Parts: sequence; C-alpha cells; structure tokens
Amino acid sequence: MKYEKIRTTVLQAIQEAVEKGLINGTSGNIAMRDEEDPRVIAITPSGISYAGMTPEDIAVVKMQEDGTNLWIEGNYKYSSELPMHAAVMRQRTDVNATVHTHSMYATICAMGETPELLPITPPQCEFTPVGIVDFTMPGSDQVAEKVVKALNKKGRVCLIKNHGMFSCGKNMKAAMHATIYTEEMAQTTVIARMLGTYEPMPEEAIKAMKALIEADQAV
Repeated sequence: MKYEKIRTTVLQAIQEAVEKGLINGTSGNIAMRDEEDPRVIAITPSGISYAGMTPEDIAVVKMQEDGTNLWIEGNYKYSSELPMHAAVMRQRTDVNATVHTHSMYATICAMGETPELLPITPPQCEFTPVGIVDFTMPGSDQVAEKVVKALNKKGRVCLIKNHGMFSCGKNMKAAMHATIYTEEMAQTTVIARMLGTYEPMPEEAIKAMKALIEADQAV
C-alpha cells in the first residue's frame, strides 16, 4: 500500500478523536502531509463511518501547482473539507498535520457578538490566541481562505462560527494536542461561566507561559 505511514497515522488520529468525543458520526476530518513529498496529503474520506475503517480507505491527494488537488489513492473520495486542509498546508510549510472537528464546547465558544476563548489553565496557553472565523459554507474555498487568514503565520487553532474547530501542528501529535486542549479550554470556559466563576489566566501569565512552552518546544 502506498503512503502507508501517513494513512495509518490519520486513521489512528480520527479513531482517537471519535473515542474522545471530539467527532461524532462521519463529521470532522483529519489530514497529514507526507514526509518525502510535502505535496502529498492523506485525508479521511467523505461520508464514511470511521468504525471499521482501514488505512486503504484513507484518501491520498496531491496538491497541484495550479491550486487544485488531485485524488491519487484511496477506496473512497477525500473529505469535502480538503480545500481547508490543503490551503493551510500550502500557506504554512511548518504545518504537517491538520484536524477539523465539530467539538461541542468549541462551537459554543465561537458564538455571540464578541466571541473569544482564553486559557484557564497553563497547558492551554500554548494554543492561544484562538482566532474566530465567521460562518461560511463548509467545504468552500471561502472558508478555507478565512481559516488561513485566522491562523496567519503562527496560529495553532481557530474556531469557525456555527461549525467547529480547526487545529494544526508540526506533526499529528501536536495537532491532536491542540485540538484536545482547545476543547478543554472551551469546556472549562462554558462551565465556569454557567457557575459564575469564570476567571481566565492573567494576560502577563499567559505570555510568560507561552514563552516557557516555546523555549522547551513542548508538544
């Protein structure tokens, strides 16, 4: 099987996301760049149950120079959200894995007139600031462009209104950590607000923690 390593990694990641409740049904999608050919991406297929899925079911596409994406491997067609994953990888050479979920609490925190998501515990600082993207039709080039803009040059996570979360990292471990801790950040925020005890970390503490994490290059 071609591209076995990245297809297996993507499959394991989507199964972990389902197990942790970050993805339900066939929603959400995960992608990973090939180490030998950075133009090649393995991505979960469209509309297929993740239960019983095999590495051969993971789609493989090649990013073309004209901006299109060519389907080259896989039993099923790639996810409809491929434009978003590919756009980020085209823009960010430091990104080798991307995760898109419809996580409940992250989606809630993207709502309202002035949404923001701030860390409540030190580990959450690594993935801030969290960008907010206005709702745009899923699978479109427009939402892909907005996600790229929200992440900019160094961003790890952004929330898409009425849709979900998009995370990225230098490898799958980093991308999954960004997803897990951002959903934790959102969950603690929602519960604390309901209890009337919401108190995010002070801005100076956030900056100090981010500097410490970056110095250690923690993943």
